[in-house]
Amino acid sequence: MALTAAVKDELSRLEVKKSQVRKAEVSATLRFAGGLHIISGRIVIEAEVDLAATARRLRTAIAEVYGHGSEIIVVSGGGLRRGNRYVVRVVKDGESLARQTGLLDARGRPVRGLPSAVVNGSTADAEAVWRGAFLAHGSLTEPGRSSALEVTCPGPEAALALVGAARRLDIAAKAREVRGVDRVVIRDGDTIAALLTRMGAHDALMVWEERRMRKEVRATANRLANFDDANLRRSAQAAVAAGARVERALEILGEDVPEHLRYAGDLRVAHKQASLDELGRLADPPMTKDAIAGRIRRLLAMADKRAAELGIPGTEANVTAEMLDG
Repeated sequence: MALTAAVKDELSRLEVKKSQVRKAEVSATLRFAGGLHIISGRIVIEAEVDLAATARRLRTAIAEVYGHGSEIIVVSGGGLRRGNRYVVRVVKDGESLARQTGLLDARGRPVRGLPSAVVNGSTADAEAVWRGAFLAHGSLTEPGRSSALEVTCPGPEAALALVGAARRLDIAAKAREVRGVDRVVIRDGDTIAALLTRMGAHDALMVWEERRMRKEVRATANRLANFDDANLRRSAQAAVAAGARVERALEILGEDVPEHLRYAGDLRVAHKQASLDELGRLADPPMTKDAIAGRIRRLLAMADKRAAELGIPGTEANVTAEMLDG
């Protein structure tokens, strides 16, 4: 099951006993999923959600908390929308429910944000607001660089109210407008985990954390592999450049090269991309990395000193930009 569906399925089955908390969740769900319509002069409430379980939860709460009946209409998916959608519709006493849930104020005007009783409620109310908003229009993407928990909002006032609810839970959320649509977004992995916990999606949190850990381990392994590749590449480049310097050193010194230094130099020239460890193992008898490096270093120093005395280019003259970049 996709992460978003898993979270919504779990939240739809979460048992909440406190009436005030259920009211906060219903208000948020209707605000973020619904709308007020006037049909034949009467106010009708409709809330469209993804899952049948969410629709049943909303219908049950409307009946048990507010005492109003409702119906569920199944809308078949088509076009860009895959899967069925579920509309909870309240026709009879729609205006009464709209006032009770804060969709209408005392003067009968639509409320753009969330009702003050919910906004100024307890932390349990703030959790319920997020639960209802997520059930209505939330999404959770896979952990990783672009992971996000996001809620699409009916307007900027509702977005700011949702950000305020998050703040009461010590959770940092940002409201932003993307292509004319207001959204509240959380991208930090630890913050997403904290909010899933506060909403009550504990099972989904465990799945998300497991996938998050797997992604982090894979990313770390990739970084280490790239680091090793870069080190190998730099070592090979340094070996080629050293081989070019040794060739120049042997040219400068000619016959005046001590035999043990010439032997190390010939090994370097013959195996230009080999590491110092590999050169030591190729020697007969084998030498340590430090021993082969010391001989090559003395060979280059001797050649550079002779070049300076003769006024000719030293061993660096043989090193090209391609050797260092390639």
